[in-house]
Amino acid sequence: MDTEEYRKQFNEENAVGWECIDRELLNIYPDQQPLHFVPELHYMVGGNDPLDGISVYKSRRQANHFHFVTYGFSDLYYNEKAAGGEFSKFGFELTFRLAMEHEDDNISWACNLLQNLARYVFKTGKWFEEYHLIPANGPIRSGFDTDITALSFVLDPELGKIDSPHGEVSFLQVVGLTTSEYHQLEQDPRPSETEKLLDTLKQSNPLLITDLKRQSL
Repeated sequence: MDTEEYRKQFNEENAVGWECIDRELLNIYPDQQPLHFVPELHYMVGGNDPLDGISVYKSRRQANHFHFVTYGFSDLYYNEKAAGGEFSKFGFELTFRLAMEHEDDNISWACNLLQNLARYVFKTGKWFEEYHLIPANGPIRSGFDTDITALSFVLDPELGKIDSPHGEVSFLQVVGLTTSEYHQLEQDPRPSETEKLLDTLKQSNPLLITDLKRQSL
């Protein structure tokens, strides 16, 4: 899509990238209005949270879980300069699947986790890719008895990749790993080794839902 086509199809009232994400989610959750978390103060005017928003859906697929989707790593709004790009801004959005015990579980900590990942990206200019591996420097949920202390990334099995008017957007799903799994991969951090471990996890957990009570393989 060139700039002229972009101008004909959209205007400054269109949240072009945001609407593309919403369309994909509507295909998966056609009858659900998600919970939506937004920063109190926008990052561009001095706020601490870089993401414009995080939507949370309640999924019944495989097992009851919360499905988080970020808005902000890709170009969300009308932007003629971004039209027809190879990648939309950083080229991805993050997702996260969290095992649900109760529908009213406290999930705000998971939004903080995603915002922390965003702070890293926005501060360093470095982005995440499939099978990247990072330590969380402790339990991913502070004050909770969990052995999930590291993270990796895979392509979200339902959302995959989309082509937006601003370029490609990959939905990278954050997957929680245990301390011993991280130490195992730390010995050989090649993406192919991380992929092998995640493929093993998929055998019993195809959607790679993160369960804070999970023990190591």
